[in-house]
Amino acid sequence: MVKKALLGQVADTEIRLLRIFKAVVECGGLSAAELELNIGRSTVSRHVKELEERLGLVLCRRGRAGFALTPDGQRVYDGAAQLLDAMEAFRSGVRDMHAGLVGTLSIGLFDKTVTNPGAHIGEAIRHFRRRAPEALIDVTVGTLSDIESRVMDGRLHVAVVPDHRRSDSLDYEHLFGETMHLYCGRLHPLFEAGHKDLSWDELQDYDYAGLAFHSPNMEATHRFRLRRTATVSDQEAVASLILSGCYLGFLPDHYAASFVAGGLIRKVESPPCSYEVQFVAISRRSPTPARLTATFMEALRLSHQA
Repeated sequence: MVKKALLGQVADTEIRLLRIFKAVVECGGLSAAELELNIGRSTVSRHVKELEERLGLVLCRRGRAGFALTPDGQRVYDGAAQLLDAMEAFRSGVRDMHAGLVGTLSIGLFDKTVTNPGAHIGEAIRHFRRRAPEALIDVTVGTLSDIESRVMDGRLHVAVVPDHRRSDSLDYEHLFGETMHLYCGRLHPLFEAGHKDLSWDELQDYDYAGLAFHSPNMEATHRFRLRRTATVSDQEAVASLILSGCYLGFLPDHYAASFVAGGLIRKVESPPCSYEVQFVAISRRSPTPARLTATFMEALRLSHQA
């Protein structure tokens, strides 16, 4: 029986076991973690069991029914993620003190920015790589709320997102904009119809798909009083629902262009229903950004200053 660790003490052994447990959770089970950790399933299982014994807690259920965290396991995972992130931040800070631009830069991106001609994120990455050729880059694409929360708690260093409600804990740097138009699919009743005589009341009678979180999209939904009967998390989901012919939805003009060219969707021309979105780079205001973060923010500014 492994002796239980003293409360409040975390030694190298516990750190190693927490890393393994974190990988198991993020991979979704012991078998999936084999490749990530490059150790056998039985060894992974033994390490998880050892961590449970040291903590005196049951962290997960594993067996024929599959892998599932217990409530205690979820709390340990959340705490382990914060601890390991803090350790990485500490190491990054020490490396920063030694002049070299090394370490991992974690970037968050809102979806469907790559087709925006005003977005020069690739150019910014190229500038950054010239300054920091030894740095590693980790890119996450996610929802607005998820990306913002990851920047606030330090899991992401920099993110490019639509500008909406601002937080006092973040710094903002304007980068580019895009126009959002309302579209209908080829199978929708409005696709073959003329729009010039379409009234607001008639438009508001059609089913509409919109983002489910606070965003410029949600603000436009309320402003135009559209009847949202489907909620989505990203632009691709909006496009899928528009293509079904059952829903109207907003898409960026640059992303919608290929669907329009293929005759799959068309813009609802009237009544005028569009809005502008400004994109910003965000980073934590405190603590002071690490050199990798500051270097990438400067690369974003240079790439978008025109």
